[in-house]
Amino acid sequence: MNERQTKMMRTLLLHSNEAVRVQQLADDLQCSEKTVRNDLKIIQEFLELKSKATLQRKPGVGLQLIVDEEEKKRIFNFLYQSEWSTEQDRILEIAYHLLVENNPLTLQGMADQYYATSTEIRSDLLKINKWVKTFGLNVVSKQRLGSSILGKEIDKRNALAHLSELVAQEEYSSSYILQLFPTYEVDLVRQAITRVLGYYNWQLSDEKVESLVIHALVMMKRSRQNSSIIIKDEEINTVRQSQEYSMTVSIFNNIERVLRLSLPDSEKVYFTWHLMSCNQANLVQQTDDKTNKLMNNILNQLTTQLQIMTMSDFRNDPILMDGLRVHLPSTVHRVRYGLSIRNPMLYEIKKMYPYMFSMVVMALEEVNKNYSIHIPEDEAAYLVLHFQASIERLQKKRETKKKVLIVCELGVGMSHLLQAKLEQSYKGIEISGCIGIRELEETLENQRVDFILSTKELEVKDTPHLVISPLLKAEDRKKLDQFLQKSTEKPVFTDELLEWLRNGVVHFDLNPVHRYEVIEMLGKEMADKGYVTSSFSHHAVTRERTSGTAIGGGIAIPHAPPEEVKESTVAMAVIKEPIEWGNEFVSIVFLLAIAKQDQKKIRPLMHMISRFSTKPELVQKMIDARSVRDLEKVLR
Repeated sequence: MNERQTKMMRTLLLHSNEAVRVQQLADDLQCSEKTVRNDLKIIQEFLELKSKATLQRKPGVGLQLIVDEEEKKRIFNFLYQSEWSTEQDRILEIAYHLLVENNPLTLQGMADQYYATSTEIRSDLLKINKWVKTFGLNVVSKQRLGSSILGKEIDKRNALAHLSELVAQEEYSSSYILQLFPTYEVDLVRQAITRVLGYYNWQLSDEKVESLVIHALVMMKRSRQNSSIIIKDEEINTVRQSQEYSMTVSIFNNIERVLRLSLPDSEKVYFTWHLMSCNQANLVQQTDDKTNKLMNNILNQLTTQLQIMTMSDFRNDPILMDGLRVHLPSTVHRVRYGLSIRNPMLYEIKKMYPYMFSMVVMALEEVNKNYSIHIPEDEAAYLVLHFQASIERLQKKRETKKKVLIVCELGVGMSHLLQAKLEQSYKGIEISGCIGIRELEETLENQRVDFILSTKELEVKDTPHLVISPLLKAEDRKKLDQFLQKSTEKPVFTDELLEWLRNGVVHFDLNPVHRYEVIEMLGKEMADKGYVTSSFSHHAVTRERTSGTAIGGGIAIPHAPPEEVKESTVAMAVIKEPIEWGNEFVSIVFLLAIAKQDQKKIRPLMHMISRFSTKPELVQKMIDARSVRDLEKVLR
């Protein structure tokens, strides 16, 4: 109900023992009688769905709400809640209570508390379960007992700290959870943290300070409920020697005194870990020899593997190596102590750099296996930015200027003016000469040029050319910009893709239940045709579990390691109804199987597919296709 309908409902409740006329309601709400009658239909539907109360119309007398005192109280509570509460608020509150309560919550109890139906609460629990699974937790429901969230205490705290992410709406900021704690506690904790950070001259972003406040409040709440973190004595003793531990003790001395709270050492160590992860520079300096060795080994293995997989000379990029030496300690620290982060750019990074994201995730699988750690996709996405920046730096080093020949029949002065304007505005081109038309044939025989700029049309077959004004007007610049952009675009990989699809596995109008079903079906057919090993599907599904391969635009690109591929190919499935694929819905699946000897092909292939994802009209035409021939018409 909207605000006006809520006010009308409150009026009917306040006058439940007497009749109320439509005209009276219209006057009170400053609206027409027609609006009142329309609103009454909404109120009637609300009562039929949510309440035992009934609305009686008495001709010539007015309206009367028939309701007992208990039901009236319940409706008033609902109206009070509805002024601020939405479905999203309800889901967040239920998730919060499931994460902090030690006893199960019953379905009926939740339905009564939030004035919702059992069906709505069940739907909420499904959404919550899907989300908490990303933290290694599960919602477990048992008959006659209720629902609870099971998992490690540290994972519950990580989920609580990121609770606002359960609802993908901007108005629910990361600090939403602060509303669920007493205001005086929030202020006390924030002041204590800010004071100590100032004393130690730590400059942290507002976001990091807010994160520390949230972790402290969650820690205090769980400690009061006797749900403390368990940490080995050896780790407690190591952390006690750090500056961050002294800071933690200073922060909580006053808090414990004011709130009459006693936090165990393990909780203070837990908070110290969070402090450490906020200060990358200090973390690099404080790492012990054992951790330093681990980080160097991870750095060497990661860069070596990616160098082989992408055929890029990463080891000779000092900016990359320095960046990773600063970034990796905080990554290893978080992974080692189970402190999760959420990467707000994860979706965009997957979509913009699908090739590099896939390569990094594959390389990390080996790192995780060799060092018994688990670097999640949120952390992997940050590493992608380092390696992608390196790729672009290395490409820039290899770039050469475009050689341009100017053909102008308007005299030496005009030719030199045009040359000067071009050299001033376009740093990426090199003028190889200014000639007349009669010299053109001989010049092209003796030197290589990338394209010709002329002041009139030319009869040239093999060299691209563009006609522009010698004054290089605004419209000429626009034409030249478009010409240069087109000439520098990498060739699209369409022919190779279509060749693979013609000889490979393609399905149209599929109706699968789950994304793994699509991967397994395509993988089995590829194995039957001799393109891949029998375990290819298993590896592709395992890779999918590690990190979803949807890249936006309704497209997914699952794949497996090149060791599982005998002969390069691509399988494709067009799905009848979009299927859930991680956090997205997908209609087109390209299952990529690229052999070791063809690794140079995977980057242009992924580049092309990622370009598909930015063209919804093209994607729709691919969905509508019913044969490879149809696809060929669309892609060409």
